[in-house]
Amino acid sequence: MIYNQSILKVIDNSGASKVKCLKILGGFKKKSISEGDFLVVSVNRLKKKNKDISKVLKGNVLKALLLRTKKKKRKKDGSFFNFTENSVCLLNNKKKLIATRVIGPVSRTVKKKSSLKSLNISTGFF
Repeated sequence: MIYNQSILKVIDNSGASKVKCLKILGGFKKKSISEGDFLVVSVNRLKKKNKDISKVLKGNVLKALLLRTKKKKRKKDGSFFNFTENSVCLLNNKKKLIATRVIGPVSRTVKKKSSLKSLNISTGFF
């Protein structure tokens, strides 16, 4: 589960490495979210290689889409799966991806839940 002030990993090539959750979008007094929900984040750390050509700056406040969580999810066939980290991809104010590539697999529930056509650029689906 992701709450306010949670530190999340960025899994796209926008230039950010870590972000902090500021606000959870999608309801009045919503406390936690699961995969496929939107949140407002602040950039905490940039990737060392891309500081000069980064699309975001440290301290920027952006929207993000939660793609992976550590919490176990149950599939329809009864098996469980989980990811090793909590991670997001960054969006602009119009909810379009800032990056051109999403690194690593994304669960199918995120693809169905979010209306972003651009999630097809990820490397695979779980």
